[in-house]
Amino acid sequence: MSAQCCAGQLACCCGTAGCSLCCGCCPKVRQSRTTRFMYALFFILVVFLCCMMMSPTVAKQVKEHIPFFEDFCKGIKAGDTCEKLVGYSAVYRVCFGMACFFFVFCLITLKINTSKGCRAHIHNGFWFFKLLLLGAMCSGAFFIPDQETFLNAWRYVGAVGGFIFIGIQLLLIVEFAHKWNKNWTAGTATNKLWYASLSLVTLIMYSIATGGLILMAVFYTQKDGCMDNKILLGVHGGLCLLISMVAISPCVQNRQPHSGLLQSGLISCYVTYLTFSALSSKPADVVLDEHGKNVTICVPDFGQDLYRDENLVTGLGTFLLIACILYSCLTSTTRSSSDALQGRYAAPELEVARCCFCFGPDGEETEEQQNVKEGPRVIYDEKKATVYSYPYFHFVFLLASLYVMMTVTNWFHYESASIETFFSGSWSIFWVKMASCWMCVLLYLWTLVAPLCCPSRQFSV
Repeated sequence: MSAQCCAGQLACCCGTAGCSLCCGCCPKVRQSRTTRFMYALFFILVVFLCCMMMSPTVAKQVKEHIPFFEDFCKGIKAGDTCEKLVGYSAVYRVCFGMACFFFVFCLITLKINTSKGCRAHIHNGFWFFKLLLLGAMCSGAFFIPDQETFLNAWRYVGAVGGFIFIGIQLLLIVEFAHKWNKNWTAGTATNKLWYASLSLVTLIMYSIATGGLILMAVFYTQKDGCMDNKILLGVHGGLCLLISMVAISPCVQNRQPHSGLLQSGLISCYVTYLTFSALSSKPADVVLDEHGKNVTICVPDFGQDLYRDENLVTGLGTFLLIACILYSCLTSTTRSSSDALQGRYAAPELEVARCCFCFGPDGEETEEQQNVKEGPRVIYDEKKATVYSYPYFHFVFLLASLYVMMTVTNWFHYESASIETFFSGSWSIFWVKMASCWMCVLLYLWTLVAPLCCPSRQFSV
């Protein structure tokens, strides 16, 4: 069994065979999923490297515990203490190499419809050589001439790509809200219990949004002061009320019968989350009390104890950052999500109500598993057609590379950025999250009023 497993993994790393789970008790895996997992693993490795490059603590530990460190740094011409391999400039170069890696594969995989062609084999296999190529591209970025000009130009490219990545995720959140409501509403024609499900979930989401705003008003405001936080919470509460009223207005209901409070409730929850995330990322306000001591205001009192353990906050925050980005990348590269971004939706009459409506019908996987019952431990599920768009998959990871680059280096406050102080507050991150929140509300409002503004066009959500 071990020899067979080693042979299979060798064929996966150096050939076109799909990667599988060696353990006999493990289920068979789809090739489309293992491929996306491997690219995600490459992405995690580079992001982890970027986080270490932005950590002065890691750099200090490496300098103290690795023998002949200075001689090694001088040998590779990285400075006396390898200062060229740490800091925001090093992260820019590494992310440039990762972005180039995904850009090359985005071009290679254009117009691939099945997994039988040569280019599809390159996309789904040869993982060892891809790892070498990724390492070569990240390393080669350190030898680009005229580094100052490159870093200045690449910073603006990264900002544009990062904002596009945020925009795609906001579009998919709005699309997810409409899809959820449309799928569950389709079930009410045959089973009235779906009405109860819609009502219950809507009530829960509005309870979360309202409770979140109340808790933020308690912990992030004070009787005297914190006026900007009070205004911010009031404006966002008003926006949640606005989108709810527009969603159930008669003029919108006439053009979009599927519009309802479920979508607006979900968007309100997301607005509440972004508001909390922005307030948490805001630099703390420090004032002098009556005794002349510095006092931090407009932040929760219990937050002071949590932030004392910088290693815990940094580790947990980095993990959540990578997890959220990976979730966004992998969910936005499904066939339904890529079709939604291009304005193609399934017909309402073809909708089948399901609790887990994000996944396909249960019968699809069973049929494929029966076809490969006696075959290898990999389900080759793309022989007839690809499950997801290959070039769009790599394009999203390219944008994610730029988003990681800008986020880890604190966007436009890059010179003093470090991973230890990343989660302590930054105006750049605060305004990015605020802009994301307002853009999400505008996109959702546009999906509601667009049929009214352009009555001659056909809109489907």
